[in-house]
Amino acid sequence: MTAETTVTSPGARPREHGSRPVSLRPARPAGGYRVPLRRRPARRASPLPLLTADLFAALVGAVALGEAAGRPVLVAALVAGALLLRPRPVRPVPGVLDELPVVCGRIAVTWLGLAALLAAYDPGRTLGARTLLLGCALHAAAAGAARGAVHWRHRVALLRHPRTALVIGPAATGQRVAAALLRNPRCGVRPVGVVAERAEGTAGLPVLTTGEEVERALIRNGVRVVLTVHPAVRAEKGPLLRALAESGCALWEVDADSPAYEMREQLAGFAVRRLDAGGRDSAGKRLLDVTVSGVLLMLAGPVLLVCATVLRLTEGPGVVFRQERVGKDGRPFTLLKFRTHRPADEHEAATRWSVAGERRMSPFCRFLRQTSLDELLQLWNVFRGDMSLVGPRPERPYFVAQFSGLHPGYAARHRMRTGITGLAQINGLRGDTSIEDRARFDNAYIDNWSLWQDVCILLRTAAALVRSTGS
Repeated sequence: MTAETTVTSPGARPREHGSRPVSLRPARPAGGYRVPLRRRPARRASPLPLLTADLFAALVGAVALGEAAGRPVLVAALVAGALLLRPRPVRPVPGVLDELPVVCGRIAVTWLGLAALLAAYDPGRTLGARTLLLGCALHAAAAGAARGAVHWRHRVALLRHPRTALVIGPAATGQRVAAALLRNPRCGVRPVGVVAERAEGTAGLPVLTTGEEVERALIRNGVRVVLTVHPAVRAEKGPLLRALAESGCALWEVDADSPAYEMREQLAGFAVRRLDAGGRDSAGKRLLDVTVSGVLLMLAGPVLLVCATVLRLTEGPGVVFRQERVGKDGRPFTLLKFRTHRPADEHEAATRWSVAGERRMSPFCRFLRQTSLDELLQLWNVFRGDMSLVGPRPERPYFVAQFSGLHPGYAARHRMRTGITGLAQINGLRGDTSIEDRARFDNAYIDNWSLWQDVCILLRTAAALVRSTGS
C-alpha cells in the first residue's frame, strides 16, 4: 500500500511533471504502429450447441430413473445438474476425448447428488447401485456422442473457413510458428503475415514492419486472431496488442520453444494461452467488491469513528486525507485515507514517495500506518466503484508519468480497476520496493485473473493484517 505523500523510489528520480492528467499511452513515433479500426470483437463459438447436447444427454440419462422418471422434480434436478456442471472447452479446437474425463466425472457427481436428493425427499424409494450405474453410463454415452457431433461440426467449419491470423515476434521465430500452423490446417488458424521490427531476410509469409502494413493486412484478410511468439512481445508491443484487441482480435501467446506436454491448451503442438490485453472487470468481481466492502464498512463503523475522534482530538481538523490517484484506463479519482502526516505544501504531497520514516509523526498516526487502519476509508472508494478490493495499487499522476516511461508494462497495470491490496502486496512489494517487480506482479495478476484468485489474495491480506506486519 502506498503512502499518502512521496521520495522517489531507488534509481528512479524523475523530471517534474506536476499534477496534470497523465496519458498512459506513450506518444506514437512517426511510422509507428497504429490500428484505428474498430470492429466488433471476434465472436466465440456459441454455447447453444453444447448446451443442447448436454440437455439431450441429461434427458437420455433420465430414462434410467425407471419409476422415478415420472417425477418432474427429479428429472428437472438431473437436467439442472447436468447444465450447471457443464464443462467448458479446454482447447482452441476441442475434441470430445479431451474433455471426456471431466464430462464423466461431473455426470457422476450429478447422479450422486440426485441419489442423495431422492433419499432425502422419499427415504422409501432410493436409487440402487444398478440404477445409478446404468444412468451414469447412458448419460455419459449420450453426452460423448452429442458433444462429439458438435465438436466435429466445429472442426469441419474451421477446416473450410480457418481463422486468419497475424504472428507477432522475431521474424525467424514467427515464420517457424506460421509454417507449422500452415502444415496443420486442422488447427483452424491460417497465418497471413508476421509482424516484426525487421524482415531479417527470412523466407515465408510477408513481414509487416509498419503500422500501415499491419492495418492493411487487418482489413484485407479479416484478421481475427493474433499470436505472440516471444515473451518480450507483450512488453515491447503492448500498445499494438491493446489496439488489436480493441479492433476485435483474439490474442494468444504461443510458447515457440517448449512442447505442450502438460498444457491444457495447444495449437499445432505449441503450448498456448489466451491473453487479455483489455483487462478484466467482471460482474462477479464487482459483486464481490460491493458485498465485502459494504459488510466491512458496517462492521468497521465503530473503529472508523474511534480513529476519526482520536485524530481530531490529537491532530486537529482535517481528519480525512484526499488525494488524486490514477485509476482504470488512466482516469483520475479521489482516494480517501485517514490523515497521518501533514505535508509542507501541495508539491510535497504530490512528489514525496514515502513518509514511513517521518519522525514528526505522532505515535497514534504511526500505529494507524503500521496496522493499515489508515487505509480503511478506501472501502468507500471500493463501494463507489473507484477501486476494487484486489488490483494494482493506485499511484499519483506524477509517479504514473515517471514510471510509465521508465518501466515497460507499468502503464498496462491500468487495464483493471486499482485495488486496496494485490498480488504484489502479498508478495512483500510494499513501500520502498522495486517498481519493476510490482508492475510484473500486477500484470501477471491481470493476465491470469480469476475470482478465486481474488478470494485467496484477500485471505492472505487478512492474515498479514492479523500479524500486523505494517506498511
